[in-house]
Amino acid sequence: MRMLFIGDIVGKCGCDFLAEKIGILKHKYNIDFTVVNGENSAQGNGITRKSLEMLVSSGADVITTGNHCFKRREAVDIFDEFDYLVRPANYSQEVIGRGVAHLDFGAFKVAVINLQGVVYMEPLRNPFETIDEILEGIDTKNIFVDFHAEATAEKKALGHYLAGRVTAVLGTHTHVQTSDEIILNDYTAYITDVGMTGPEISVLGVEIEAAVDKQRFHYPVMFKESANPCFLNGVVVEFDEKLGKSTKIERVIMR
Repeated sequence: MRMLFIGDIVGKCGCDFLAEKIGILKHKYNIDFTVVNGENSAQGNGITRKSLEMLVSSGADVITTGNHCFKRREAVDIFDEFDYLVRPANYSQEVIGRGVAHLDFGAFKVAVINLQGVVYMEPLRNPFETIDEILEGIDTKNIFVDFHAEATAEKKALGHYLAGRVTAVLGTHTHVQTSDEIILNDYTAYITDVGMTGPEISVLGVEIEAAVDKQRFHYPVMFKESANPCFLNGVVVEFDEKLGKSTKIERVIMR
């Protein structure tokens, strides 16, 4: 089996580029299901019903998110309405939505878990303790984790912590694709960050001048999506669905 995971979709241009390229990728790699991170898919961050519909119509089977998941008011509705849309599982259990999505292929099942880091980010529940609790109740060996985190060390640590226990640990959030893809313990596919899908010549998808001014002068600026051409970042994970074991992870970049 092959899973396509596509990194943080940025704005309408990222959604449009995904729609244009995803079919090519699915055909080239003979993809069985697709997961995308959609927490930046709406204009100005967050996710809306409109951007969600764009991702689903493009061919996403599961949509993960992160620290911008509740930026839009309408998230209150969409996170409870769609079981293929997940938010970080280490939010309080009282928070709307769910942290795990399940796919049933008949002969086997797949679980997609969304977690958020706590280093340099919001003080959510400990992601290591949270994943331990979740794994106790998962009824499949095919387990994919989107770890939406800032710190490389936190991502690396969770990857090693889950090696041999989950099919893949795939980092998101920093929007820069890393080149450290590996199979840990001959079992778990890992990459520190999958990257982003949006304007390539930009600062994480936003207009360069505003991003530079923010860093240079430390005053409030209005971020706008860059108008430069897009690229797509992702990974293809090949795994044995009977064992839940990854056999290959390959980075993907399409311009």
